[in-house]
Amino acid sequence: MTTPILAMKNVVKYYGDAPILNGISFALFRGETKIIIGASGSGKSTILKLIMGLDRPDEGQIFVEGEDISKFNERRLVSVRQKIGMVFQESALFDSLTVRENVAYRLYELGVDENEIEGKVRQSLGFVGLEDAIDKMPSELSGGMKRRVALARALIDEPEIMLYDEPTAGLDPVTSKKINELIITLRDIKSVTGVFVTHRMRDAFTLATEYATNGDGQTTFHTEDNFICIANTRFLMLHNGKIIFEGPDEVLRRSKDEYIKRFLA
Repeated sequence: MTTPILAMKNVVKYYGDAPILNGISFALFRGETKIIIGASGSGKSTILKLIMGLDRPDEGQIFVEGEDISKFNERRLVSVRQKIGMVFQESALFDSLTVRENVAYRLYELGVDENEIEGKVRQSLGFVGLEDAIDKMPSELSGGMKRRVALARALIDEPEIMLYDEPTAGLDPVTSKKINELIITLRDIKSVTGVFVTHRMRDAFTLATEYATNGDGQTTFHTEDNFICIANTRFLMLHNGKIIFEGPDEVLRRSKDEYIKRFLA
């Protein structure tokens, strides 16, 4: 594939008089993941909003599957969003709906047949290990379970691109690892393209150093070593509205840049 599935080109976004993003450019091909890091207010979440069409750039272009969506009207953006799933840090489930209804919400909007919906919901919940919770209410779920339901909802119509906005925020290490493994599985087994925004470097380095394989129906997780280096996941670091680093984790760790060294410390 020679055309990126997702790309930004010279994107500028102002909030007030100062640009929060100032000439941002990057590209992602199918099955690749970008881990976006940076201080609070550096524009990480703004990038996700621009990709979803929830906000528009003041300058520059945003491409999804080769189409420049930066000037799309709301009607055309609806079809773009159907290719993209998003997981928020607060899960954003509807409290008055069951897990089944939350996960199926987008399919109901599209008018999908009820029998087809049931099968898709169970498949999506099965992927995140929560099929038994299908009839529960969000109030009956732990924080980690809510996050996994949110992931199942984002996956319901098999998006080619996934956006993750601090998906492990507030979760304990064991639950965070489960979420990370689900994201790694999507990347390596299903070739889903991802943009992962986080301030938790442990989770970021997990995504950058672990990979999944599938044999006999079982997914197994491994850590890269001297013989295998993960090539489909790269860091992108923001500072003062610009990208100051883009590359693999091992180069990031060895950076001599004083700001990057302080950030990682």
